[in-house]
Amino acid sequence: MNTLRCDQTQAWRALGEHYDSQGRSFDLREAFARHPGRFQALSFEAPGIFADLSKNLVDAQTLRLLFELARGCELEQRRDAMLAGAAINTTEDRAVLHTALRAPRGEGPFSDDVHGVLDAMLAYAESVRDTRASGIRHIVNIGIGGSDLGPQMVVPALEAFVHPELRFHFVSNVDGHDITSVLRHLHPGETLFVIASKTFTTQETMANAHAAKAWFVAHGGTDTAKHFVATTTNVKAAAEFGIETTFGFWDWVGGRYSLWSAIGLPIALAIGADNFRDLLAGAHEMDRHFATAPLAKNLPVLLGLIDVWYRNFHGFTTRSVAPYHQGLKRLPAYLQQLEMESNGKCVDLDGNALPFATSPVVWGEPGTNGQHAYFQMLHQGTDVIPVEFVLVKHPTHDLADQHTKLLANGLAQAQALMLGKRTDQALSERAPTAAKSLSPEVVARHRTFPGNRPSTTLMLDRLTPRSLGALVAMYEHRVFTSGALWGINSFDQWGVELGKALCNDLLPRIASSNTQGLDASTAGMMRRLFG
Repeated sequence: MNTLRCDQTQAWRALGEHYDSQGRSFDLREAFARHPGRFQALSFEAPGIFADLSKNLVDAQTLRLLFELARGCELEQRRDAMLAGAAINTTEDRAVLHTALRAPRGEGPFSDDVHGVLDAMLAYAESVRDTRASGIRHIVNIGIGGSDLGPQMVVPALEAFVHPELRFHFVSNVDGHDITSVLRHLHPGETLFVIASKTFTTQETMANAHAAKAWFVAHGGTDTAKHFVATTTNVKAAAEFGIETTFGFWDWVGGRYSLWSAIGLPIALAIGADNFRDLLAGAHEMDRHFATAPLAKNLPVLLGLIDVWYRNFHGFTTRSVAPYHQGLKRLPAYLQQLEMESNGKCVDLDGNALPFATSPVVWGEPGTNGQHAYFQMLHQGTDVIPVEFVLVKHPTHDLADQHTKLLANGLAQAQALMLGKRTDQALSERAPTAAKSLSPEVVARHRTFPGNRPSTTLMLDRLTPRSLGALVAMYEHRVFTSGALWGINSFDQWGVELGKALCNDLLPRIASSNTQGLDASTAGMMRRLFG
């Protein structure tokens, strides 16, 4: 599509002027004082999710200009092109159709193919879940990147729905410490290995797959075809490995968008066919919201626009994700790949160098753990870091007092980031642990919090397959929104390739001790490590 990049629009210039005149000095505390209805005005609902955006550094004028920016970049047309199956991944001439993986039967592109694989995969999953017949007690998923992060995030998130007689293990790192720590607790006759590699050539995955097979044989395993299954398009290579059962997917499924495909087999094994279909249904509901809701009510769009406002005008370089639910402990890692691999680009669709910043660094830990680790910097550090709180109203345990404390902590942290604490307030308080040798004024300055630090709060009623599906799809469309405005290709990942290629060059050099032509540092380290 021949559309404008964000910095080529009138709205971009208007946003710059708005930031200089009002945005730079915007104060959340004053905004709430001026507009008592701010929470109601800046709260939004999408399928399965309630979002409080009122603690963000935006006002009605900011949002109006951001909507103008979205229209100037033809965001809606770009969205429609993606959903229709246009080859929007221009550098690889591919469609981007992860949304087709969760469309109901007969409603999405390639529906017969999608549902054919889905039906076969879920039937297989149910046969394994019949543990009395299958004898399987442990599932080991061997993959990396998108073939690991999605299942590894979803399975613990939906722990309340997981088969009680199955245990799940995830191996991704080529570091042998990863797989050996898993294998030492297993028995071949009770273990199913899922080898997740689209090409069945991924270096780390295949190294671990061969290690798993060697362990299987060495410990008395005799039926590779029963105990190994592959999610791959390379059926021939899988067969040569000894695998007979394979489930494939398509080149229009990017790795970081693939948990909805056969890559989701470990999820299906964990939660069963009906719950897996609910996961897809929740994502599809968010797809419909993204496709049909007006910009001013479209949650993924609103979040993506605020991301652009923060990255390009406020200059915020990172965003912290703090899920206040232990099941979502892997959500920050999952979102790192989703956003940073998608939008960590420095050229536009035409290959021109970008004159502005793109993806922020995404990071985080579950609350309340993060409060006792990095929240000090969020509250009193020199950088302003927007924080995203994810709260779940109803737990799946009966420890009501602990859940109340958890939610209260999440609310309090967002409140503290916004309100801060003035020096005169700190001076009026007693600080029992303060050094007696310091003056009260000095202690008060140490106990001052600048405040006016932005946050978003996302709330799920319950963490279920359906609500989790909606949450993940919301993040996918949010990333698409910011990438579309930046005019980049959010669906390739050439930056992953260079290090892999250099590693493949180094391996034979290590075997032969050949350092000729290498830079001095790499050559020196090779001699230290392998000499």
